[in-house]
Amino acid sequence: MNRKAGMYASIVTLVAVVGFALSMILQNSFGSYLFSMFIAWGFIPMICAFASFSESETKSVSYTAMAFAGVYAVLIMLVYFAQLTTVRLTELSGQASELLNYQKLGLFFNYDLLGYGFMALATFFIALSIGVKSKADQALKILLMVHGVFAITCVVIPMLGIFQPGLAGGDMIGVLVLEFWCAFFTPICILSYLHFKKQQTEVYTVPER
Repeated sequence: MNRKAGMYASIVTLVAVVGFALSMILQNSFGSYLFSMFIAWGFIPMICAFASFSESETKSVSYTAMAFAGVYAVLIMLVYFAQLTTVRLTELSGQASELLNYQKLGLFFNYDLLGYGFMALATFFIALSIGVKSKADQALKILLMVHGVFAITCVVIPMLGIFQPGLAGGDMIGVLVLEFWCAFFTPICILSYLHFKKQQTEVYTVPER
């Protein structure tokens, strides 16, 4: 079951990442928010599947990855569910709009970056638990660890106030950054699927008495 769960989760995450990339190109905010939620729904079981195959000496880092993945999912769901419901269906004005509307680059935009910071931390720690048995595993481990570096920028950027409403070319910069992330994370999903596919199915035997 762990093997299949990992494979299915990798596929869901891959489809969601591709859907998010296309939504950004088409400037479809509804689609980008919805697919971002599906990324989280696929990412959580994917990380848990990795943890299920980790060796006993790496259980602590795999559990840490699951905890960080959970924090990521909570923050992301709060941000994007608010955009699809309250922000989209309610006439917000003044300070409420500045805080809740993701497009305003305010509080919820900062929460979004913080969420992806926790996602990056989750990939870094789960990479430490992956046993390398092939070149594909090695590539996957490296990509996951490099993705972990994004945690630094996700935390620092909101503190520096780099993205502000009215920033010249801000929309284009944002799209390019997100498309780069999609291009980076797509092979992670593919390699994760291949990693789980070659795992041995668990066989349980009844101990002799």
